[in-house]
Amino acid sequence: MYQLWDLARLIYEPMQESDLDEVVAVEQEVYPYPWSRANFSDSLSQGYHAWILRAQDRQLMGYFLVMGIVDEAHLLNVAVSRNWQGRGVGRLLVNQAVALSRGLGMESILLEVRPSNVRALEIYQRYGFAEIGRRKGYYPAADSTREDAIVMRFGL
Repeated sequence: MYQLWDLARLIYEPMQESDLDEVVAVEQEVYPYPWSRANFSDSLSQGYHAWILRAQDRQLMGYFLVMGIVDEAHLLNVAVSRNWQGRGVGRLLVNQAVALSRGLGMESILLEVRPSNVRALEIYQRYGFAEIGRRKGYYPAADSTREDAIVMRFGL
């Protein structure tokens, strides 16, 4: 498991357009309905807070994107490369998203997560995010169906 002190050994830096080939590859690897390269590029051009985490050998471990809206941060996307899952990297990225949001003066963080994404739900619940609602039919799902989103909030 990685701890906060492990950041000293890792490379944590703002996401750049030049990172997008790797970011999109991880996105496609871990999500059944991934964001497109255009989604990431648009997020960067809109000035959203996008960060990547790399191992010492520069291998992409994961990333997250946060959008600030008045006094609330919205965690738009967070992903951990399959090679790094189960090692605490997801929790580390959530820690960084929380620290970033606090530094921006936000009062809370909002996110949506699929009920079927059990691993992410467990990370968010252990961290202290609480379910505050559902968005019906928010996500695309198999066979042209839709999956609800669980809306969660964490107070800063």
